[in-house]
Amino acid sequence: MSKQNIFIIMLLFSIVMGCKKEANQVAESTTNKKGLKSKKVVYQVFTRLFGNTNTTNKPWGTIEENGVGKFNDFTDKALREIKDLGVTHIWYTGVPHHGVITDYTEYGISNDDPDVVKGRAGSPYAVKDYYNVNPDLAENPQHRLEEFKALIKRSHNAGLKVIIDIVPNHVARNYQSLTNPKGVEDFGASDDKSVVYHVNNNFYYNTNEAFKVPNWEHGYSPLGDETHPLEDGEFDEVPAKWTGNGSRLSQPKMNDWYETVKINYGVSPDGRKDFDTLPNGFENEDYKKHFQFWQDKTVPNSWTKFKNIALYWIDMGVDGFRYDMAEMVPVEFWSYMNSAIKMKKPNAFLLAEVYNPTLYRAYIHKGKMDYLYDKVQLYDTIKSVMQGRGKTDHIPPIIDDLKDIEHQMLHFLENHDEQRIASPGFAGSAEKGKPAMVVSATISTSPTMIYFGQEVGEDGSEDAGFGKPSRTSIFDYIGVPAHQRWMNNKQFDGGQLTDEEKALRDFYKRLLNFTITSSALTDKYEDIHWYNRKHTSGYNDKVLSFVRWSATEKLIIISNFDTKSSHSFNLKIPKNIIESWNLSEANYKVEDQLYNQFSRNLMIEEDHATININVNALESFILKIK
Repeated sequence: MSKQNIFIIMLLFSIVMGCKKEANQVAESTTNKKGLKSKKVVYQVFTRLFGNTNTTNKPWGTIEENGVGKFNDFTDKALREIKDLGVTHIWYTGVPHHGVITDYTEYGISNDDPDVVKGRAGSPYAVKDYYNVNPDLAENPQHRLEEFKALIKRSHNAGLKVIIDIVPNHVARNYQSLTNPKGVEDFGASDDKSVVYHVNNNFYYNTNEAFKVPNWEHGYSPLGDETHPLEDGEFDEVPAKWTGNGSRLSQPKMNDWYETVKINYGVSPDGRKDFDTLPNGFENEDYKKHFQFWQDKTVPNSWTKFKNIALYWIDMGVDGFRYDMAEMVPVEFWSYMNSAIKMKKPNAFLLAEVYNPTLYRAYIHKGKMDYLYDKVQLYDTIKSVMQGRGKTDHIPPIIDDLKDIEHQMLHFLENHDEQRIASPGFAGSAEKGKPAMVVSATISTSPTMIYFGQEVGEDGSEDAGFGKPSRTSIFDYIGVPAHQRWMNNKQFDGGQLTDEEKALRDFYKRLLNFTITSSALTDKYEDIHWYNRKHTSGYNDKVLSFVRWSATEKLIIISNFDTKSSHSFNLKIPKNIIESWNLSEANYKVEDQLYNQFSRNLMIEEDHATININVNALESFILKIK
């Protein structure tokens, strides 16, 4: 072989390896600087609202009146600031093209009927076209998909993995993909509409009945007091399809998910499953075995359609999905789709919204989900403690109950469905979120999620129109005031934040960055709360403590949920933990890892160790043994 040919081969090899290195940079973002496994932190951002600088905030305001954010608002600077907050994954909520009221017909996009769209801006969970993105988010709607691809690339360059939504349970009532890849057929295009159900129909039908829009009660309507030329109380759909939340009425109720239609996954109206089920014990098999299981099986048409949608976005560079209302879809489908995703992208991040604790293990083990919301147990319990109704005593039993799947139970205090911490309906103060955030982020090995604006104390107080105060609206064009102060006219430097908001963001930054570099938080946990409740004077049900450790790091974590009082006590560490840590009788220095202002001695005694603690109202310590 000539030297010239050897040179060419070596050059090509270096180019390939360079591309591989670039592709792996994001995959390595959840490994800390020492090369050890580390926790993941997800930053959920409502894409339409993030970059909006308009402060008009007129209820039911149009896009012209209230403004809208764009993909391009996520500049290199903005993404770097998000990454530096201690974030590993960014979830862009509301990306797939959903129904909107704004007229984009000049771009070949059909108008949507306000009678089956929620709010001026529409629900991101009523997807109209799974092969394109929301035109609101593009500077040039004609090139909206290219603008999103550029955002994926910028996100990856910033060291962030990208998550978007997929909503397999339902689609928009007016689903119409204008940009299907060659050979891809729309949902319902080949359905036999003369029958209520067929295994390969995508929808369920009320034969010989026409759809009717809901009766709006109490003067309510889709656009409030505003009007629109297409709002006439009618929507042409014959025969009527079943509604996304399962309503079989041809005229759904006002509070039904009337803007969506239920997807048929091969489950008959009487509950019969017209597809193969997984063999006993198959929950213990890996995704490769699950993938192989489905290769010679005939599956319902809807299964194939959604699998192809997921793989389309994976091929585009998306790193994972958040699945809406996953428990309303058969677990066998998730085995089928998730195993196909993992075969193409083994490190894909697959997060599901499941609220029934009796289904958790099935959707993790059989459905091959990576993570589920820990909403019904941990979130609801911590919320009650923050509100002064609940006791910290209720937290350790939850962790114990979920210990076999603790890594898969993603923790959060805010998301687009929940009230803002600072809203009067939740806690009324962002400061009350501090101890809860420390507990949520450090008590398990699971990922942590925060919602944009949470880190600066956004209170969700705007009356947006369809969306009401306490939750930042996902249905309206609106500005997010506290977040806008951090954004500072797209300088993304916090230039307009108050001192209190700056301090809160600094707290989140310190905490989240610690979690993604701590080896102890990816390893062992033990409760010391109940031991101290029994043996420690001054320690009560407003305080929570536990320990985390690895071979190289030992942590004692204490949080005070009391909003008014400090608490002083000699915290005790039981003998079994001291033995696990291989500590001998001596004094060990411990230092706080959040603000580095706490330094005490841990004193080893015969059957336990003690450390003197004075923890102020709403204060937390992450104490590291030196």
